Amino acid sequence: MAYDFQVTVDAADPHVLADWWAETLGWQTEPTDEAFIREMIAKGYATEDETRTYKGALVWKAGAAIRHPDSPADGPPKRVLFQLVPEAKTVKNRVHLDVWVGAANVEEQREKLAARGATFLHSGRQGPHSWVTMTDPENNEFCIS
Repeated sequence: MAYDFQVTVDAADPHVLADWWAETLGWQTEPTDEAFIREMIAKGYATEDETRTYKGALVWKAGAAIRHPDSPADGPPKRVLFQLVPEAKTVKNRVHLDVWVGAANVEEQREKLAARGATFLHSGRQGPHSWVTMTDPENNEFCIS
């Protein structure tokens, strides 16, 4: 049996990082449900301390998610979750995203990503395949190829 899954990324500011990745991938940031959040607080399942205001909307502090624009409304989404963690990233990722932009677009995308806060680390090649390794604004490694 095959399983659906999501990728979860630790973040110092999940909402800012989710916005950055949504723009990078052409995905959508999942909307907040302020009424649901208020209901959970009113019923005692959550506290005001577990929320914050981001871009004028009430959101959960603990996380934000993005989803592929073609994710089905009635099925498992193609989704990346960004979750709040107290510590900063200190070592190399054991898992990273590879973003396929097309060989002819790698250098242009590298420049655009750097202008938006990504950092170039190095270029790699294996046989006919090449890639560029970068970090996002919170130093999470990813590759473009």
